[in-house]
Amino acid sequence: MQREEKQLEASLDALLSQVADLKNSLGSFIYKLENEYDRLTWPSVLDSFALLSGQLNTLNKVLKHEKTPLFRNQVIIPLVLSPDRDEDLMRQTEGRVPVFSHEVVPDHLRTKPDPEVEEQEKQLTTDAARIGADAAQKQIQSLNKMCSNLLEKISKEERESEGGGLRPNKQTFNPADTNALVAAVAFGKGLSNWRPSGSSGPGQPGQPGAGTVLAGASGLQQVQMAGAPSQQQPMLSGVQMAQAGQPGKMPSGIKTNIKSASMHPYQR
Repeated sequence: MQREEKQLEASLDALLSQVADLKNSLGSFIYKLENEYDRLTWPSVLDSFALLSGQLNTLNKVLKHEKTPLFRNQVIIPLVLSPDRDEDLMRQTEGRVPVFSHEVVPDHLRTKPDPEVEEQEKQLTTDAARIGADAAQKQIQSLNKMCSNLLEKISKEERESEGGGLRPNKQTFNPADTNALVAAVAFGKGLSNWRPSGSSGPGQPGQPGAGTVLAGASGLQQVQMAGAPSQQQPMLSGVQMAQAGQPGKMPSGIKTNIKSASMHPYQR
């Protein structure tokens, strides 16, 4: 009896040591993911996974060792349940279990899953047993084919993205033409001063040009000179000279000092 107890204690110590190493590795890996994610590289992640995988394999070897007793045959019975805070329990569980009461005992000492989970597991086992070997092989082949197609698409996308990053972007415009267009619009560079015959400046269709307006103004001046006093001539001449000095603008109107409607040849 004492020999079995000593063997059980040694197995538990070895198991606790392996679990502590696995716990430390997991804590270190989680710390890297949460705090050093900006400097984390894929090779270091693979190294962490390899370390965790090796420690899990070692733990399984310890459990399957011939000198390790079957822990499933051991029964743990709680001797004392208290709703008060237990400092020793806090220290041993690293603050995860502050009290050992009737509320936490079923969760920590349970050797079977919840009844609902156990029922679902039985249902999955029954469904898997109903599938024949041929049907299972066909499903495995179909799943492998889907995975292969997905991996091929991912590899193709990676190659295209890498090739697109290395290949320079094709230029879709001519910088010289762009600069010439901007200079022509902003400063009129390269535009000719040619005007169509019969007009001295830009105008909209249906509107008389500046030359037609000036000709009308001079004719009006001659008519007024025939029937109006001579003091109107200098003013109209000044209007005509002002219009001639601005060949590209439409005159807003010709103002005169004629007060008598009977003296104006064009009555409205």
